Amino acid sequence: MTASAEYTEYVLSLLAPVAPVETGRFFGGVGISCGGVQFAMIMGSSVYFAVDDHTREKYQQAGMQPFSYMTKKGWVQVRKYFELPEEVLTDPDQLRRWINESLQVANKTRPPARAARSKR
Repeated sequence: MTASAEYTEYVLSLLAPVAPVETGRFFGGVGISCGGVQFAMIMGSSVYFAVDDHTREKYQQAGMQPFSYMTKKGWVQVRKYFELPEEVLTDPDQLRRWINESLQVANKTRPPARAARSKR
Protein backbone atom coordinates (compact mmCIF):
# COMPACT_ATOMS: atom_id res chain seq x y z
CA MET A 1 0.00 0.00 0.00
CA THR A 2 1.84 3.09 -1.20
CA ALA A 3 1.45 6.51 0.37
CA SER A 4 -0.52 9.00 -1.68
CA ALA A 5 1.73 11.95 -2.61
CA GLU A 6 -1.14 14.41 -2.20
CA TYR A 7 -2.12 13.09 1.20
CA THR A 8 1.51 13.05 2.34
CA GLU A 9 1.88 16.73 1.39
CA TYR A 10 -1.36 17.52 3.22
CA VAL A 11 -0.28 15.73 6.41
CA LEU A 12 3.19 17.26 6.39
CA SER A 13 1.72 20.74 5.93
CA LEU A 14 -0.30 20.20 9.12
CA LEU A 15 2.56 18.63 11.10
CA ALA A 16 5.27 21.17 10.17
CA PRO A 17 3.95 24.07 12.31
CA VAL A 18 3.47 21.72 15.29
CA ALA A 19 6.65 19.59 15.35
CA PRO A 20 9.99 19.40 13.51
CA VAL A 21 9.42 16.18 11.57
CA GLU A 22 11.52 14.24 9.13
CA THR A 23 10.28 11.68 6.64
CA GLY A 24 11.72 8.55 5.13
CA ARG A 25 10.63 5.54 3.18
CA PHE A 26 8.84 2.98 5.30
CA PHE A 27 7.92 -0.13 3.34
CA GLY A 28 5.47 1.23 0.74
CA GLY A 29 4.64 4.31 2.76
CA VAL A 30 6.26 7.21 4.54
CA GLY A 31 7.74 7.05 8.03
CA ILE A 32 7.44 10.21 10.12
CA SER A 33 10.08 10.89 12.77
CA CYS A 34 10.94 13.60 15.25
CA GLY A 35 14.41 13.71 16.78
CA GLY A 36 15.29 10.45 15.08
CA VAL A 37 12.34 8.56 16.57
CA GLN A 38 9.64 7.27 14.21
CA PHE A 39 6.25 7.91 15.79
CA ALA A 40 3.95 7.83 12.78
CA MET A 41 3.55 6.57 9.24
CA ILE A 42 1.46 7.33 6.21
CA MET A 43 0.07 4.43 4.22
CA GLY A 44 -2.30 5.07 1.35
CA SER A 45 -4.41 8.03 2.37
CA SER A 46 -4.19 7.47 6.12
CA VAL A 47 -1.82 8.58 8.86
CA TYR A 48 -1.12 6.21 11.73
CA PHE A 49 0.43 7.04 15.12
CA ALA A 50 2.34 4.66 17.41
CA VAL A 51 0.25 3.44 20.34
CA ASP A 52 0.65 1.15 23.34
CA ASP A 53 -1.74 -0.61 25.68
CA HIS A 54 -2.45 2.64 27.53
CA THR A 55 -3.03 4.96 24.56
CA ARG A 56 -4.76 2.56 22.15
CA GLU A 57 -8.10 2.94 23.92
CA LYS A 58 -8.62 6.58 22.95
CA TYR A 59 -8.05 5.72 19.29
CA GLN A 60 -10.58 2.90 19.56
CA GLN A 61 -13.07 5.20 21.33
CA ALA A 62 -12.70 7.60 18.39
CA GLY A 63 -13.62 4.72 16.05
CA MET A 64 -10.13 4.38 14.59
CA GLN A 65 -8.67 1.12 13.34
CA PRO A 66 -5.16 -0.34 13.50
CA PHE A 67 -2.99 -0.41 10.42
CA SER A 68 -3.72 -3.60 8.50
CA TYR A 69 -2.68 -5.25 5.27
CA MET A 70 -3.58 -8.32 3.27
CA THR A 71 -1.36 -11.37 2.89
CA LYS A 72 -1.96 -14.69 1.18
CA LYS A 73 -3.18 -16.00 4.53
CA GLY A 74 -5.57 -13.11 5.21
CA TRP A 75 -5.59 -9.73 6.94
CA VAL A 76 -2.84 -8.81 9.37
CA GLN A 77 -3.41 -6.07 11.96
CA VAL A 78 -0.46 -4.07 13.25
CA ARG A 79 -1.81 -2.92 16.61
CA LYS A 80 1.27 -0.78 17.28
CA TYR A 81 -0.09 1.82 14.81
CA PHE A 82 -3.61 3.24 14.84
CA GLU A 83 -5.18 5.65 12.39
CA LEU A 84 -5.25 9.25 13.62
CA PRO A 85 -8.69 10.91 13.74
CA GLU A 86 -9.02 13.69 11.12
CA GLU A 87 -10.25 16.16 13.76
CA VAL A 88 -6.97 15.71 15.66
CA LEU A 89 -4.93 16.21 12.51
CA THR A 90 -6.61 19.55 11.82
CA ASP A 91 -6.43 20.91 15.40
CA PRO A 92 -2.86 22.09 16.15
CA ASP A 93 -3.26 21.98 19.95
CA GLN A 94 -4.68 18.45 19.97
CA LEU A 95 -2.18 17.37 17.33
CA ARG A 96 0.74 18.55 19.49
CA ARG A 97 -0.56 16.51 22.45
CA TRP A 98 -1.12 13.38 20.36
CA ILE A 99 2.34 13.72 18.74
CA ASN A 100 4.00 14.05 22.15
CA GLU A 101 2.13 11.02 23.44
CA SER A 102 3.02 8.98 20.35
CA LEU A 103 6.67 10.03 20.66
CA GLN A 104 6.71 8.81 24.26
CA VAL A 105 5.27 5.46 23.14
CA ALA A 106 7.78 5.19 20.27
CA ASN A 107 10.67 6.02 22.62
CA LYS A 108 9.58 3.30 25.09
CA THR A 109 9.37 0.64 22.40
CA ARG A 110 12.50 1.73 20.53
CA PRO A 111 15.25 -0.89 20.52
CA PRO A 112 18.27 0.14 22.59
CA ALA A 113 21.17 1.66 20.69
CA ARG A 114 24.10 -0.65 20.20
CA ALA A 115 27.04 0.12 22.42
CA ALA A 116 30.11 1.33 20.60
CA ARG A 117 32.76 -1.34 20.27
CA SER A 118 35.88 -0.61 22.23
CA LYS A 119 39.18 -0.52 20.38
CA ARG A 120 41.98 -2.74 21.66
